Amino acid sequence: MTFDQLRYIVALDSERNFVRAAEKCFITQPALTIQIQKLEEELGVIIFDRSKKPLIPTDIGRLIIEQAKFILQEVDKIRESVKEYRQDLSGELKLGIIPTLAPYLVPLFINDFLARYPRLEITIIEKQTEAIIAQLKNGDLDAGIFVTPWNDPQIRVAPIFYEMFYVYVSPQHPLFKKKRITYADLTPDDIWLLEEGNCFRNQVINICQVKPEKEKPFFRYESASIEALKKIVETRAGVTLIPELALSSIADDNRFMLRSFKKPVPVREVSLVTSRSYVKKRVLEKLKETITKHIPETMHSINGRELVHV
Repeated sequence: MTFDQLRYIVALDSERNFVRAAEKCFITQPALTIQIQKLEEELGVIIFDRSKKPLIPTDIGRLIIEQAKFILQEVDKIRESVKEYRQDLSGELKLGIIPTLAPYLVPLFINDFLARYPRLEITIIEKQTEAIIAQLKNGDLDAGIFVTPWNDPQIRVAPIFYEMFYVYVSPQHPLFKKKRITYADLTPDDIWLLEEGNCFRNQVINICQVKPEKEKPFFRYESASIEALKKIVETRAGVTLIPELALSSIADDNRFMLRSFKKPVPVREVSLVTSRSYVKKRVLEKLKETITKHIPETMHSINGRELVHV
């Protein structure tokens, strides 16, 4: 049994296709097939049921693959521990960021971070919180940036900044006449929400006490995009909530539609999150340091504002 063979079965489990798994491992398809067959012969079990399309692991195969993932993660920790000791900022960083944050946050810091640490190969993927957590735990992601607090004993949370909520209101809406908005002003009938499964949706519901089953009886629009909700408010009326970093995407001609909250001003906590077993601590310190550098100082602490839970 070799580490390469363990990598091959993990890749095949991920791709469920011999050709794609071979490409992922940078070997030929026949070589990958032979090595997996050798491993099965050595263990005396069938790891993959090839009669299925796409192929799937057998029951014992699933157990072996999970153990292989754990072993490979531990091997990677040894390499990364050496890099940490040498203060060598190189290798790969796979980062998951939630969709309501990524389009506004990434452009702020990415060029600076790449210029400072050119030996790092960075992959950023937009995913919802639950998917990021799952991939942190199985090693498919190194770190995540999403909204907390989030209670999970298997993850480590480091808050980065606190982002205020703003109200985006159509001129046809009664709230447009108000300079500042209170929680009580927001009613369930005309709040546009993101689709199910989005943490920003949950926070808006917590702020507005919206009952989702009552929203939009004649017209329903589900989206993962804050930009889409803004367009709906601009063209159809109503109200939506916008996080602070997203204000940069509002055209000057439409800024008259923005309203801030009266105290207590709601904020969301944005954190850098990893699994507790993650060892690239210096990389994460530099990532957090670079992000903080490009965030306004007013967002560095909660500063007496009200934290909205997920």
